Amino acid sequence: MPILQAKNRQFLLDGEPFQILSGAIHYFRVVPEYWEDRLLKLKACGFNTVETYLPWNLHEPKENTFCFEGLADVEGFIRLAGDLGLHVIVRPSPYICAEWEFGGLPAWLLRYSDIRLRCMDRTYLEKVDRYYDELIPRLVPLLSTNGGPILAVQIENEYGSYGNDKAYLAYLRDGLIRRGVDVLLFTSDGPTDGMLQGGTLPDVLATVNFGSKPEEAFEKFREYRPDEPLMCMEYWNGWFDHWLKPHHTREADDVADVFERMLQAGASVNFYMFHGGTNFGFYNGANFQEKYEATVTSYDYDSPLSECGDETEKFHAVRRVISKYQGVPLESFPPMPQPTIKKSYGRIALNEQADVLAHLPLLSEPVQRTCPEPMELLGQSYGFIVYSTQISGPRTGELLHLDEVHDRAQVFLDGVYQGTVERWNPQPIELTVSKPGARLDIIVENMGRVNYGPKLKDYKGITHGVRLNNQFLFDWTIYPLPLESLASIPFEKTAEEAAERKDRPVFYRGELEVEERGDTFIRMEGWTKGVVWINGFNLGRYWNQGPTRTLYVPAPLLRAGRNEIVVLELHHTEKTTIELVDTPDLG
Repeated sequence: MPILQAKNRQFLLDGEPFQILSGAIHYFRVVPEYWEDRLLKLKACGFNTVETYLPWNLHEPKENTFCFEGLADVEGFIRLAGDLGLHVIVRPSPYICAEWEFGGLPAWLLRYSDIRLRCMDRTYLEKVDRYYDELIPRLVPLLSTNGGPILAVQIENEYGSYGNDKAYLAYLRDGLIRRGVDVLLFTSDGPTDGMLQGGTLPDVLATVNFGSKPEEAFEKFREYRPDEPLMCMEYWNGWFDHWLKPHHTREADDVADVFERMLQAGASVNFYMFHGGTNFGFYNGANFQEKYEATVTSYDYDSPLSECGDETEKFHAVRRVISKYQGVPLESFPPMPQPTIKKSYGRIALNEQADVLAHLPLLSEPVQRTCPEPMELLGQSYGFIVYSTQISGPRTGELLHLDEVHDRAQVFLDGVYQGTVERWNPQPIELTVSKPGARLDIIVENMGRVNYGPKLKDYKGITHGVRLNNQFLFDWTIYPLPLESLASIPFEKTAEEAAERKDRPVFYRGELEVEERGDTFIRMEGWTKGVVWINGFNLGRYWNQGPTRTLYVPAPLLRAGRNEIVVLELHHTEKTTIELVDTPDLG
């Protein structure tokens, strides 16, 4: 029953000095069949601990409906880590950031229009308490005090970057204790005055997060916590990518140098990330600094393990530093698992199609509203939403304004594409309507809710109104398209050329025959923007604007024999074929 304590500027494990060497692996970004592979590679690199967040929105996808299976089997992940000889740090705080949709908060919270997030708001805390009543009892048997691998639990995440409600932090701390969490509790914040003042509690261990200049970070930390152990809870050894921007990389030697300087200072370290994985489905987050920027599907993070779990130059540089400071030769480290098989399955024709706008009544249960309403008020969390109304005519050269569209809208007049309005560049579209009038359809994509900062409360769809010049348009038929199931899509084999469907959203379907399963990567060359499913599993988004050019397909998602591939293309493709290759392209 190993107990972790923080005393006299050091960690003690069962009374003996202990240096935490941890790496972040998020169970929800890795298919369960690969958890063991990634954890064994963490051990083989010399780490003794794995750290993971717990995303509330994965575990309570609909209010009062809980999920702890498949990708959400956090108990299975923690038990496996313990069985493999690793300690575990869990960060179950209601908010996790993590470049994850809404920072892990469930979208259904936004149905409560007056809710205040991450503070002593009664409605918010009622929802947190109900979730914790379900979650925490699952974790308590896995605490080190009960013979499990969990050494420490976080009470909130980088709270000083958001607020200063100490009563809220204390409420979360007390709630964990009341539910039986009796291991070491901690907070983590950036190493600045405001963050350390706003995000910590005097009786809870504080840690700091940064990617460089460890001496300065720890010096600032010491001003507030002179007697506590040094720990970088998030060593940002890589970074995440946004659409429309280059892929981030960082030199392995630089990462190793900063890591070594932390070890020289006697600090414990958690690599964020050791293995990034993938933002499957619609779970990528977004940032809003000067403008909205959505995170890509890949969460490779330029980590020691790549998105598909291969060791990188950074892996070996970090391993050498650990070998040096642990005094253990590399040949004595645990062995590496065999590399996963990579396969190139070639080109696949997608010869069945279904036009989205032509089949809306089959794809969605429409609702009538006077005004366009955001997804959340209709009980929808993710995917797409279509707003339809009739416009009177004639009108010549009037400007269509989508007020506060979140995030990307395609506009059609009597089924003909008129243009796209993007949240980060919201330009009006000029429309001309003939005397009989016309049907206006607006399909809006939720590209991921903001996961960090003051704009966290991020409704999706058309969040204010639609105007022609200054005249608001009323009387809407709204079609939610969460795309949780593809069963209702009326696919047909057709000889119609893709060019005839230019800029109309279309589903395409084809089959992949597999003899030997292996990891593969779908190259979407020639396609514009959309989403890909394999055997009903949502792999995530693609966009020809980059940086990423491929989607990762883990081998466990494939079946021996026939595999169904579905693509939702929002704009246009000249050739309805995709290519499955054995090498990723991150841009």
